[in-house]
Amino acid sequence: MRKVFALILIFLIITESFAQSNIPKNDRPRARDMKLRIGILPVGELNAITDVPGVRVGHSTLIRGENVRTGVTAILPHGGNLFQEKVPGAVFVGNGFGKLMGSTQVNELGEIETPILLTSTLSVPKVGDFLLDYMLALPGNENVQSINPLVAETNDGYLNDIRGRHITREDVFAAIKTAQTGKTEEGSVGAGTGTIAFGFKGGIGTASRRLPVSLGGYTVGVLVQTNYGGILTIDGAPVGVELGKYYLKDVIEKSENSKQNVSQNKNDINVLADGSIIIVIATDAPMDARQLKRMAARSMMGLARTGAAATNGSGDYAVAFSTAPEVRVKTASDNRTPREV
Repeated sequence: MRKVFALILIFLIITESFAQSNIPKNDRPRARDMKLRIGILPVGELNAITDVPGVRVGHSTLIRGENVRTGVTAILPHGGNLFQEKVPGAVFVGNGFGKLMGSTQVNELGEIETPILLTSTLSVPKVGDFLLDYMLALPGNENVQSINPLVAETNDGYLNDIRGRHITREDVFAAIKTAQTGKTEEGSVGAGTGTIAFGFKGGIGTASRRLPVSLGGYTVGVLVQTNYGGILTIDGAPVGVELGKYYLKDVIEKSENSKQNVSQNKNDINVLADGSIIIVIATDAPMDARQLKRMAARSMMGLARTGAAATNGSGDYAVAFSTAPEVRVKTASDNRTPREV
């Protein structure tokens, strides 16, 4: 029963995570600093995914010239060798217009065995390859012949030269190696450097909630890469409508003024709707893969509360994992007996 209560936290923190995501490198106050309190449960000490014990976050940010605005964000469930000590995990697909490398094996086996990397759409293959380089070089992995890199993306092509695929091996290694517990950067950093949400600047956002001790005292933390659209809604307020920037606004206004159907360029219609979001959910509740997938699915309800339209071109994904030591999966040695296998 206590684990079930952890599911309800997702409704409360997706909206706040988005509210944090357009803050450039923590130069501006966070939502809570501005007295915007979403939900009823208490936040963690940092109101971040790193409130979940052991979780580490790192960024590599690429800003060069006038058209390179991209990067990598790394989320590590713990600080050890993830292949040798896997964590239970699951991926939920809200709308599958995306390229989430490694998702099928995660859902088949219920395990995550690498850092979770977020990046730009066309850089997924390169980032996955560099992640393999990192994992294969770790002590203890000398004889490993199969690794499942988990790499997610959103399309930052509006602000970034996405076709250039500028991310390097050094960028990927830096994001992983600089990942740390404690306070983490938000806004236009890492994989959020070139993203847009609801027609405004998007980025990386994070938040957390804690259950009362009577319900287990568990923490749930979320980190998002926001690059999606719809009608921006914050804590129930139709902010996008009030600011005059929202999905289908021009089409509706022109149609009402002319009293007839109005055609419009498809790209203009989708500019405030498509783009994708990656939601990474961490908890210290000892949940298995089935329970984590249920939790990941419920994040879509939180996403809807932000005004998301879930359009055809928006890849909406959630990745959930548990850091509880008692549910980790240790890689077996090669001297197992057939019965042990």
